Amino acid sequence: MTMRQLITALVVLLLPAAANASSSPQEILAASDAVRNPDYPFGLTNTLIEYRNGKQADTSTLAIYSKADSNSGQFRSLIRYVAPPRDASKLILFAGRDMWFYDPASKASIRLSPQQRLLGQASNGDVVTVNFSKDYQATQATEEDTQDGERQLRHCYRLTLSAATPDATYRHIEMWVETANSRPVKARFYTESGKLLKTAYYRRYQKLFGIERPTEIVIIDGLDPDWVTVMRYSDWVKREVPEIWLQRDYLPRFKPE
Repeated sequence: MTMRQLITALVVLLLPAAANASSSPQEILAASDAVRNPDYPFGLTNTLIEYRNGKQADTSTLAIYSKADSNSGQFRSLIRYVAPPRDASKLILFAGRDMWFYDPASKASIRLSPQQRLLGQASNGDVVTVNFSKDYQATQATEEDTQDGERQLRHCYRLTLSAATPDATYRHIEMWVETANSRPVKARFYTESGKLLKTAYYRRYQKLFGIERPTEIVIIDGLDPDWVTVMRYSDWVKREVPEIWLQRDYLPRFKPE
């Protein structure tokens, strides 16, 4: 093997698995998960901005700590409110199928639904790290062109996803994954009755932990296109997420490092 061939082989091994014509819909979905999420514990900052008719209406900043469960492969996350000041230090814990909200002022833990709105069109389930391939079954993949969040045409697999567990945030999702690189381009989220809840665009790809990952998600209301929520990810860091942080009983004692 020549040096050039060796380098090419190493580069291929380091890249995330790209979907191809022989990939199953579920494999395509799993490949897009690998683009969105690192496969080791990490932390980041999620800034949510709500817009109404083009004007900023509200904003919130969250610190997120995530690690994948060794058995299920699904992420567990601890979310700490950073801003606004009225919400600072409040916590949301997503562990297994349970989601809890903790308010240090009342010292009470309240069970949450992933479907409940956190800010604008962003639900509790939208801000936690999720591997879609663990909660949804992709039953169809059709190739077609679609516009991305920058209004550029992308050749994609259009996936049809159905909830595989009763605790999945949405019952039905359509997702467009770029054929060339497994990048998620956009997704539509539906109620059980088939009503469109919202459309999300995955944008502003940047190289993080060796892979180009989306650092912004734009969420548009299914009925009112002038109601938009933007989630921006920053301050990505590979870090340990102690197991004790992901226990409900530990929430009153949690102190950020």
